[in-house]
Amino acid sequence: MGPKQRVFVGLAEIARALGHAHRLELLEHLGQGERSVEDLAVRANLTLANTSRHLQLLRRAALVEGRRAGKRIYYRLAGEMAVVGLLLALSRVGERNSAEIARVMASYFRARDEVEPVSRNELLERLRAGTATVLDVRLEDEFAYAHLPDALNIPLAQLERRLAELPADQEIVAYCRGPWCVLSFEAVALLRQRGYRVRRLEDGFPEWKMAGLPIGHSP
Repeated sequence: MGPKQRVFVGLAEIARALGHAHRLELLEHLGQGERSVEDLAVRANLTLANTSRHLQLLRRAALVEGRRAGKRIYYRLAGEMAVVGLLLALSRVGERNSAEIARVMASYFRARDEVEPVSRNELLERLRAGTATVLDVRLEDEFAYAHLPDALNIPLAQLERRLAELPADQEIVAYCRGPWCVLSFEAVALLRQRGYRVRRLEDGFPEWKMAGLPIGHSP
């Protein structure tokens, strides 16, 4: 094979690794930070053996890398910015070209939030001006690993009973794991029903980090 063909073979290997819904979901979880195989299995609702097999395929395509700590193996994205960018590009192509994705967008996502989301640059300006409250609806450990600066963490499952922690006189901007993460859509729908002024961030934490914007960490 010539050099171009060898490159195409390598790209095809990456495409095959991406060609499963479970592996895409695992990559979304790893976009929030390093995770053990056991943790990923619980989050993705998969068996341990199935999770390990999917991760090995992703590792073979150099999309993730692992390390052993005692009896556990931990995985993280390999070349985080490139992998997050690849997933974002895949999402954009799918939204434009897939009739099934367009149907889901209309029946689920837009049904919960038809308002234009907040861009990263707009949110950064509003954070500097103190004119918006940022709401992170991911799980606590994902928030602790890293988050948007000055964000308030209320996981979606706790949101209904913690409404008193949210300001009634300021617009809220909710975000979660990425552009297809349902958590922020559900949070926006719930808060609007309760009378809050709320919008979504245009994507999620991994894209914010990939853009080189400031992030916060918790102990």
